[in-house]
Amino acid sequence: MSSDHDQTRPDLPSLIGSRICHDLISPIGAVGNGLELLAMANGGSNAPEVALITDSVNNANARIRFFRIAFGQASRGQGTGRAEILSILRDSYTGSRLQVTWDVASECRRDEAKPACLALMCLESAMPFGGDVRISKEDGTWNITGTATKLKIDPDHWAVLDGDMTALTPPVVHFALLPEALRQIDRTLEVSKTDTSVRLTF
Repeated sequence: MSSDHDQTRPDLPSLIGSRICHDLISPIGAVGNGLELLAMANGGSNAPEVALITDSVNNANARIRFFRIAFGQASRGQGTGRAEILSILRDSYTGSRLQVTWDVASECRRDEAKPACLALMCLESAMPFGGDVRISKEDGTWNITGTATKLKIDPDHWAVLDGDMTALTPPVVHFALLPEALRQIDRTLEVSKTDTSVRLTF
């Protein structure tokens, strides 16, 4: 049974996520700046080891920006620009087996972008061999659809969406966070699956 205290209780996991991402983004950015200075000091040398570190820093920076939306605090009045989302997804999935299309025409609310990113992570778990994910919003309804020639659906992981935490482990914590993020915006999740696709709708 919910209470007024439950409704006003701070979302501690999201606050923790925001704090961790906030504290990590600055030092990782500093490493990137240091690499640029190092390259300039060496006449713009693009040595393989410097290129490897640069790629790793860029990837870490992109994932932290993504995690900041997926795991961080999201107030109802806060917006997330389309350009920001496109930049984060491009940097996060460049070189990945997953092709992600953000088909949302305008800025969206941060508390809606959050479950959309968590849903994307759920599809990512089901598509380790690659595929295409399309995220769209039509008439207020979000659809996150993944298609692939080969899916890997672990029933125990997907059962977490229905509250069965038996198989919950850190790599699949997004399955537990998605229903909670939807509860915060008074939405419910619908899941449909075929042999080659999975659709999450809210």
